[in-house]
Amino acid sequence: MSEKNFEHEHHHHHHSEESLRKIINRLSRIEGHIRGVKTMLEEGRPCPEVLIQVAAVRGAVDKVARIILDEHLTDCIGRAAKDGNIEVEIEDLKAALDRFL
Repeated sequence: MSEKNFEHEHHHHHHSEESLRKIINRLSRIEGHIRGVKTMLEEGRPCPEVLIQVAAVRGAVDKVARIILDEHLTDCIGRAAKDGNIEVEIEDLKAALDRFL
């Protein structure tokens, strides 16, 4: 499915205020962590230490993705099942996962 079709068929998802705040806070911490990794490189820290921090960043990003996916499965897929358009929602999710994985 092309990106244009994906955008066309896709509905707008709204996270709850609390959920959105948690996701944004996690992303802000990840931004700080990435800046810390850059500083480690600039300071000439040993590569194994830097790689450990990169792995931590990757884990944190994966956690954000998991939270978003969990919410999508609970909210969007559930709503699509009730509305009778679950096939479209599943195709959108598959397209997103193909890019993500």
